[in-house]
Amino acid sequence: MDVSFVLEAVVVLAAIVMGTRSGGVGVGVWGGLGVAVLVFVFGERPGEPPIDAMLIILSVVTAASLMQAAGGIDWMVKVAAGIIQAHPRQITLLAPLTAFAFSIGSGTGNILYPLLPVIYDVSYRNHIRPSRPLTVSVVQSGMALAASPVSAAMAAMLTLTDVAPYDFGLAQILSITIPAALAGIVVTALVVGRMGKDLDDDPEIQERIRSGVLPDPDAAGEGVELTSTTAGRNSAIVFLLGVLAIVAFGLFPGLRPSFAEDGGAVPIDMTSTIELVMFTVGVLIILVGRPKISEVPNTSVFKSGLVAAIALFGIAWLTATFIAAHEEYIVSTVGAWVTDWRFIFALAVFLVAALTTSQSTATRTIVPIGLAVGLSPALVTGMWAGALNGVYTLPANGTQIAAANFDLTGSTKLGGKLLDHSFFVPMLVMSVVSIGVGALVAVILY
Repeated sequence: MDVSFVLEAVVVLAAIVMGTRSGGVGVGVWGGLGVAVLVFVFGERPGEPPIDAMLIILSVVTAASLMQAAGGIDWMVKVAAGIIQAHPRQITLLAPLTAFAFSIGSGTGNILYPLLPVIYDVSYRNHIRPSRPLTVSVVQSGMALAASPVSAAMAAMLTLTDVAPYDFGLAQILSITIPAALAGIVVTALVVGRMGKDLDDDPEIQERIRSGVLPDPDAAGEGVELTSTTAGRNSAIVFLLGVLAIVAFGLFPGLRPSFAEDGGAVPIDMTSTIELVMFTVGVLIILVGRPKISEVPNTSVFKSGLVAAIALFGIAWLTATFIAAHEEYIVSTVGAWVTDWRFIFALAVFLVAALTTSQSTATRTIVPIGLAVGLSPALVTGMWAGALNGVYTLPANGTQIAAANFDLTGSTKLGGKLLDHSFFVPMLVMSVVSIGVGALVAVILY
């Protein structure tokens, strides 16, 4: 093994670890420092920065932020809450499925935050242990972004697979990730539905109800009230129509403009298509939703999207530089491992997702290696979606903390020993099922 390879690998791992400790934009900054060390100290040629992925993220974030400023996210949450409240007894399955659908449509897991108190309230008033629907709903958002045409993770994936020689586009990716994710959610909901004591049989919770610390579930009020506006509704509909348009362009390349290239007509690439659709959607939202443009930079979607773009920039540039410098060695060694044990790829995605708590970073870090060592893009996609749930290995994500805080019964726990939190088993079940189903679907379809 080459000494420079080991030393540079240490630099890459150290940058990821330090970036994870810093969090947020620190991930990108430490990644950029890693590139500087590889270039100036080890003399490596800089790899290709993920410009296309960043531009997709920025265009989607711009449109989604305009939608949020116009009240579109509020309208989506109200619709989702209505679906959950209409079928309270099935909340452990229905809540994560509803959150999954709206996460796909909005391209962000942030939509889950305002849904959490609704999920808690409905489950508690119907004598259902709140940890059951809360944990499954939180964990599903880890892989929901692998099924969304407008997420940062999908942007990163498309720039890796929707190019020659793979030409594995959005339609093919969704045909694998959506059924894999749905299977994972359904199985996990069935498993979690049997975890923990029922609300009426839990002595600790019942004692808190008798002592007046918790209200009687039968007298807990009418639930969480949510409001929305006509402008919010119109903005959300425009955004969702834009998402459907992107899917249609992916399914039917003939709908895209074609240009002469190499003696034939070649449709415009999906990267440009997504960017153009999202900017068009943004203008339409300005016209129908009348958002205050000055409020857009202050929206949660804008802030989280910008952080994701910066984090992706640094880490993806770092891994691209490292892989390009040692591609032959990586392919010959890691390729042999993956050939013998293909699920090592899924484990690698899972571990990087756990360390960085970023689906897009895990995508740009490990997927190029999987493709370089000879895994088919279909199989890579099948295992990638479920492995992204690794972001919930540790109880450090905002949605995990929020869910535990909203659960006044205390049934949703963050734990004290890293892996003893309420989200760990649901995360593990969902990951294993989704990875297995995704790989199976990939083999069957492609």
